[in-house]
Amino acid sequence: MLSLIAAPLALYGAASLLGIAGGRRALAPVYLLSGLAAAATAFGAARFLANGAMPETAVLPLGLPWIGAHFRIDALSAFFLLVLGLTGTLTSFFALDYGRHDDEPGRVLPFYPAFLAGMSLVLIADDAFSFLVSWESMSLASWLLVLATYRLAETRSAAFLYLVMASIGVGALLLGFGLLAGGGGDFAFATLRGSALDPWKSGLFFALAVIGAGSKAGVVPLHVWLPPAHAAAPSHVSALMSGVMTKVALYGLIRLLFDLAGPAQWWWGAVLLLAGGLTALLGVLYAVMQHDLKRLLAYHTVENIGIIVIGLGLALAFRANRIDALAALALAAALLHVFNHALFKSLLFLGSGAVLVATHERDMEHLGGLIHRMPVTAFVFLIGSVAISALPPFNGFVSEWLTFQAIVNGSLLPQWLLKFAVPAVGAMLALAAALAAVCFVKVFGTVFLGRPRRPPAAAAREVGPTMLVPMAAFAALCALVGILPQTVLGLLLPVSAMLLPDSPGIDLSNWLWLAPLGPDHSSYSGGVILLAVTFLAALLVLVIHRFASDRLRRSPAWDCGFPDARPETQYTAGSFAQPIRRIFGSVVFAARERIDLPAPGDMRAARLEASLHDPVWEGIYAPTARLVSLLADRLNLLQFQTIRRYLSLMFAALVLLLLIVAVSQ
Repeated sequence: MLSLIAAPLALYGAASLLGIAGGRRALAPVYLLSGLAAAATAFGAARFLANGAMPETAVLPLGLPWIGAHFRIDALSAFFLLVLGLTGTLTSFFALDYGRHDDEPGRVLPFYPAFLAGMSLVLIADDAFSFLVSWESMSLASWLLVLATYRLAETRSAAFLYLVMASIGVGALLLGFGLLAGGGGDFAFATLRGSALDPWKSGLFFALAVIGAGSKAGVVPLHVWLPPAHAAAPSHVSALMSGVMTKVALYGLIRLLFDLAGPAQWWWGAVLLLAGGLTALLGVLYAVMQHDLKRLLAYHTVENIGIIVIGLGLALAFRANRIDALAALALAAALLHVFNHALFKSLLFLGSGAVLVATHERDMEHLGGLIHRMPVTAFVFLIGSVAISALPPFNGFVSEWLTFQAIVNGSLLPQWLLKFAVPAVGAMLALAAALAAVCFVKVFGTVFLGRPRRPPAAAAREVGPTMLVPMAAFAALCALVGILPQTVLGLLLPVSAMLLPDSPGIDLSNWLWLAPLGPDHSSYSGGVILLAVTFLAALLVLVIHRFASDRLRRSPAWDCGFPDARPETQYTAGSFAQPIRRIFGSVVFAARERIDLPAPGDMRAARLEASLHDPVWEGIYAPTARLVSLLADRLNLLQFQTIRRYLSLMFAALVLLLLIVAVSQ
């Protein structure tokens, strides 16, 4: 398996060199090589999981002296390599056509394969040094991809914020690994895995792991970089950042908490559970308020990261209390949602890229009527919308249903905090799922239905087959996993056996009905639901055609209450969001509305202005930025001191360090 990973890494390297030297002529070779490398990764990972997933290790004479670079493939890394490879394959082939529309492809081509290679190296790194170097390579490559449209002010702002948050995250991971390694000096995961930490050190390590990995994944309140960065990047890069990079960050969290940290504490699960519930609910509320299509999809990434974190929190809580069967169920739900979100979110970002190519618009208020001009894109985008809304029989429903099964059994947890937190988070998750459906009714209705609101939407044309086929493949996978989830859950059994060795795993004995806790508990069958929906739809069509009146009647077409046929009278994205804004906005976003209604006879246009505030940004990050700026201004004076004062400062620092050493001993 390691040899199968080495070949894709070599292809990524060759593609990156071609991107540097070839310019626009290298577009097809770069994306073809990247797609082939990703396909080889997916094939190797799937075969590794299907054949029993026995770990394979290698040590290279690189990295730190006398330590080398350790690499290892086990069930956990193989599953995430499968997600990376599958998504990277389809996204790369989509980019063959989409990349031709880049104004400056030289700012994308060298870093796209480097980004895929960086994520692959994170997943196989087996020591802290290799892990952090790979993590930084992934962050740097994605930062350069976000900067592809650096001429726009909002892109430069998004890239700067991303760089700051990435630095905070890697700093936390560096401290966490140092705490785990202690004074031994051996940073190999095999050594760290056996470390025993004091309770306070264990809690500090947990906090550092959540900050380090959570900042890259987009857990609230560490999510502020994600929407602007994903919106600024090219659409195929956004698909990888949202569908894969955030999952690589969750891989880091799982590796640290489930594999390296030793025995889990029950309150770790409570913290992740509450953080996940808050992330899911706030993410979808932010999304409902957006008019920019890509920014809306980015906020839905925050929501789905919250759903995954809920599953991980439940798995930790059940594991700490030795309820192994439910721990396996919660972990399977979280990992299945990792896979599912990579599919439908990549599909939706690629769909937004197709719309952007056809119309050069991201503002939903400037679109409309695209179902007549881009019917295939509209159809596959509809499948992605249904999947992300967690409606059966598509894949988003299955993983959320499994999460709810774990939540329903949360009453078995003995701690009172968890007994109250689990149902509260379940209610938050249910509300988030309902709001996601509302949001995508808004998206599909505003973008694809109705009449074109601007000339670019009226002049749109369907994109080519090179872009349509990858989107159709993602849509087919969303349907396949929703109907036969056992195909993916079977690949998760080695992961569960590795992370939860005492767990019996989930029951996959029946391929028609999914009953994860056995036949005596609730079950799901995507095939039966598909047959029922098909039968009822056919019956409805038959009844209408058989019994409806065939008498010819003439009447005016229903105008929805708007006799004026201009596009401006249509329901807008703001119209969809207004009820949600009025219900939740005053509490969550401090929303305010100002109405300017002219008096009778005054010919001025009436105006409604709504203002929203980001409580996380204004309450945490803006004051922190002001404090850092203030301290920087004060510390800047140290650059203009005399040699005598510099020597005095050095002497004072030396005395302070000696006092610290004396006190610590």
